[in-house]
Amino acid sequence: MSWLSKLAKDKRGTAAAEMALVTPLLLSLLMSAAELGNYFYDEHKLIKAVRDGARYAARQKFSNFSTCSGSVPTSGTAGSVYENTKLMVRKGALDTNANDLLPNWDSVTFSATMSCTTSLDDGAGGNLTLGGIYAATSAPTVVVTVSLPYRSIIGTAFGFSGYGVSLNATQSAAVMGL
Repeated sequence: MSWLSKLAKDKRGTAAAEMALVTPLLLSLLMSAAELGNYFYDEHKLIKAVRDGARYAARQKFSNFSTCSGSVPTSGTAGSVYENTKLMVRKGALDTNANDLLPNWDSVTFSATMSCTTSLDDGAGGNLTLGGIYAATSAPTVVVTVSLPYRSIIGTAFGFSGYGVSLNATQSAAVMGL
């Protein structure tokens, strides 16, 4: 019996060879599951932050919203409704020293706009007539929109950088003037 036929009949390393073949597939499944979980977690944090920012802007005085179209008034001024809303979305507090809730805020697209409406969509193609403090006038509504680039946890080590993938969130809230 030649050494080649002995080698072909020997089964002692089969498990190790199979594991070596399957390991890259298992690692890619594990890392992609972790990446997908991180994406959804970051998206959840952004949606919550935008919701909190819209809620903050909606609780400002009516006098801060003299017009009902375009950008939220006094945008760009420190301490303004616009800048405080942006700070609330970015950090979750009005403290400029607080940590950012999500990374990549240096290239963030943030906008807060105002609109006025006398009716709201009921979700079935109809309109709901406004009541309460909005019954006689049109209701100022704040719309907060954020687009944030997604930062991958894997990075470029496995060929996925995350560039081109964005987290987007929009929330609207009627100004209550509290």
